[in-house]
Amino acid sequence: MIVKIYKPAKTAMQSGRAKTRYWQLQFSDNSIQTKDPLIGYHGGSNTRNQIKLQFETKEDAINFAKSKNYDYEVLEPSARKIIKKSYADNFK
Repeated sequence: MIVKIYKPAKTAMQSGRAKTRYWQLQFSDNSIQTKDPLIGYHGGSNTRNQIKLQFETKEDAINFAKSKNYDYEVLEPSARKIIKKSYADNFK
C-alpha cells in the first residue's frame, strides 16, 4: 500500500489559506473504477481513496506510515511567491 504525504495548496477560489496548515496522508487508488450504467457515475469497491488523515507535522505523518508498514511518498510544498504591487504601478 502506497500513501502520499503532502501539504495541501491554497484553493484558487478563495484568498485565505485556512486549510493549508496541516500535512495530509492520503491513500493512493490503484483499483479499477467502473462506470455505473444507469446514472453514469464512476466508482469502485475500494473506499480507501476517500480517507485523508491530518497531522501537525510531516514527521508525524511519516512515523504513522512507518508504524503501519506503508510505503510513502512525500511531496514537498512549493515556496509561495509574493509579488508586491502598488496601485500607482497601474499608471506608469
